[in-house]
Amino acid sequence: MQVRVQAEEFDFGAEADRFAAERHDMGAVVTFTGIVRDTDAQLSVMEIEHYPGMTQKALEKIAAEAMARWSLGDALVIHRYGKIAPGERIMMVATAARHRKDAFEAAEYLMDYLKSRAPFWKKEHGQDGASWVAAKDEDEDALTRW
Repeated sequence: MQVRVQAEEFDFGAEADRFAAERHDMGAVVTFTGIVRDTDAQLSVMEIEHYPGMTQKALEKIAAEAMARWSLGDALVIHRYGKIAPGERIMMVATAARHRKDAFEAAEYLMDYLKSRAPFWKKEHGQDGASWVAAKDEDEDALTRW
């Protein structure tokens, strides 16, 4: 299990290839990458803040829970912080399991919990100034299935 919190961009293809190459004993690898979106052409940059020690521990706990709950051979979580432009990658999740159901469900679990429980604070900077991103009810609701 790997968890990385970093400011620098990452190469999704290289990360996915490296993760899959190490999993000869697994029958399924699921990957997901989140991208900063600008739905109304107003966003110039998303700024993500965090407390390094707390964030690393929280993400490790979420990943360990996924490892324990599903039959995973491995999991990878990468989450960026700092100023990230629209279209850039913000995070990546990869799971490896003997069977696809475990890999898919664990990846969805990780994405839902990262969205709602990871201690990141997001501020959108746009033409009209900056504002903090509020938690969304649908993100909280997504946790109820787990």
